[in-house]
Amino acid sequence: MTRLNLLLLVALVASSLYLVRVSYESRRLFAELDRSQQHAAAIEHEHERLQLERRAQATPLRVEKVAREKLAMRGATPAVTQYVALAASSPVAAWPSAAASAAASSAATAASGGRP
Repeated sequence: MTRLNLLLLVALVASSLYLVRVSYESRRLFAELDRSQQHAAAIEHEHERLQLERRAQATPLRVEKVAREKLAMRGATPAVTQYVALAASSPVAAWPSAAASAAASSAATAASGGRP
């Protein structure tokens, strides 16, 4: 009987130590979770502040002011607009006609039942 009582006492002490360890770990994890949530809230607040600042910096009047002052840009008017003519020998100019001939040949293939 003494051995059984001693074994039960050892099991009780081991269980108590395990319970204390788990409780401590639970408190530690809860405190860490709380700190992480506070940090996430602070980051979210900073993100919202930066979004507001970005919107304030990107207003059309401010962009135009910066373009005029810092970049020495001016508004586009018909008097300063330059038009570029596309040359007929340019590969880009030939593209629409090449696309049209490819479409016509694929239409002819489809009309012939898939035979070229």
